[in-house]
Amino acid sequence: MLVAAAALYLGGVLSLRRRGHHWPARLTWMYFLLGLGSYAVISFGFLGAESRELRWAFTTRIALLLFVVPALVSLGRPIALARVALGPTGQARTDRFLQSRAVKLFGNAIFATVFACAAFMIFLTPVAAVLRDSPWSEWTISVLVPLAGLLMVLPIAAHSVMHTSFFITVEFLLAFVALLLDAIPGLLLRLNDTVLDHAPAIVGPLPLWFPSALHDQHLSGDFLWFIAEVADIPILIILFIRWMRLDRREGKKLDELSDEEMEALTQAHLHQRG
Repeated sequence: MLVAAAALYLGGVLSLRRRGHHWPARLTWMYFLLGLGSYAVISFGFLGAESRELRWAFTTRIALLLFVVPALVSLGRPIALARVALGPTGQARTDRFLQSRAVKLFGNAIFATVFACAAFMIFLTPVAAVLRDSPWSEWTISVLVPLAGLLMVLPIAAHSVMHTSFFITVEFLLAFVALLLDAIPGLLLRLNDTVLDHAPAIVGPLPLWFPSALHDQHLSGDFLWFIAEVADIPILIILFIRWMRLDRREGKKLDELSDEEMEALTQAHLHQRG
């Protein structure tokens, strides 16, 4: 996955150079060091190595792959690179993909938070123990979780999903409610005094620093709560910027109307209310 992501991005940069265009080096460095680098550290570092034995490593890894890695990948602006590197045909295909129903659904800030909360509720069930113990699920998680995060982050960051100012206002207000919604799985893991996944005890000697099963669950809830809450802040900022831009654009359109057009628009609005 890392090789494919790196090759596609470098292919886009080289394609621009062959046509005499320049892609900012800082975006390339951010994509590789922050985006792909964070994925490598999370997947191949401590969290990836200890996900099977430690609940908090497993849940933290998934939360970071879903929230943090896609956000860091988006700093390299891969969507913008694809649109300019693929030419008119590729740009049209990229735009059609961004306007597809699946991308619009995942790119909605309300859906993103509800989806994350529903996914994290799995940690409260024995399914979490099955996922931790299965190598097939580990490989699937390593691929599907960051892809789902990219579907949620990239359309929002690229402002590809346009809505009315009323919808964005509602979306912005509901995103505040999502701050409370995202805290539920972490709080339940932290406050529960029984081990919820019913995973069997690890056989064999353990390092002295290994937590007990219950403390491991509590640590899982702490990290999950923290990451989910912090991850909502950039979404709120992006929604606020989107709302300001749309409000400025609508205000400019109104300023360009003549007095007669403004009067006709006002009368039509009052007629609809009546």
